[in-house]
Amino acid sequence: MAAPFSSMTSVRSLFRPNLNPLKSYHSPSDCYQKGFDRAKYHPGNVIAYSWSSTANYARILDVAIKSSGKNVVVKHLPRKRLVRCATIEEIEAEKSSIEKDAKMRMEKTIETVRTNFNSIRTGRANPAMLDKVEVEYYGTPVSLKSIAQISTPDSSSLLIQPFDKSSLKSIEKAIVNSNLGMAPNNDGEVIRLSLPQLTTERRTELSKVVAKQAEEGKVAVRNIRRDVLKAYEKLEKEKKLSEDNVKDLSSDLQKLTDEYMKKIDSIYKQKEKELLTV
Repeated sequence: MAAPFSSMTSVRSLFRPNLNPLKSYHSPSDCYQKGFDRAKYHPGNVIAYSWSSTANYARILDVAIKSSGKNVVVKHLPRKRLVRCATIEEIEAEKSSIEKDAKMRMEKTIETVRTNFNSIRTGRANPAMLDKVEVEYYGTPVSLKSIAQISTPDSSSLLIQPFDKSSLKSIEKAIVNSNLGMAPNNDGEVIRLSLPQLTTERRTELSKVVAKQAEEGKVAVRNIRRDVLKAYEKLEKEKKLSEDNVKDLSSDLQKLTDEYMKKIDSIYKQKEKELLTV
């Protein structure tokens, strides 16, 4: 698991001022000898600066001025800049929020895959087969299950009882347009659906559709993983996470991704078995 942040973490490890220093020394060693906290070499120049820190605040003290090639002058800033850094608690909260959001999105992906699978008919009647059917009800598209009660009198038929009988025609039309392969029987009170026996060819076709939907679910999970990695990289650039923290978190994220991949594989195999069982 990713190592938690220590409450003793130095502010200096979380903050790097974005300065445009006026001058610099000839070498990093010169800067360190003069008491600077940071020194970075550039061709012809060495950028250097120092600060003091308390709690989650950092005070920039002085900056090395650019060398003319002979003399080097250090000037203190006219005003000491006080900059607030993120607290350990704020960093942990942000990290926790990213992890929680990732898991929630992956759970929604699993539910979407299940819903798609349930809408594909197998050999047995199941009310979930009509989950994706939308009915034009008083000019507004609504789900069929929100305006009617759906039951299974037996293993090969569905019974639809609308709460409002005036919607029977609209429900019948929606079922025909849904390409479920079932002919609705409207007797003026209820609608009955009989499931025709699936042929071997049709079962094979549907198993391919299910496989495609499973792969789409896996792609969605991978995309969530990609988004989380980008969020971690952003925190690293902001110096809120160290490189080791990001590696540990990425490892945990991969384990979570693998877990949801296995869940998709499991429900896919179950659905495929249902389709191919005569």
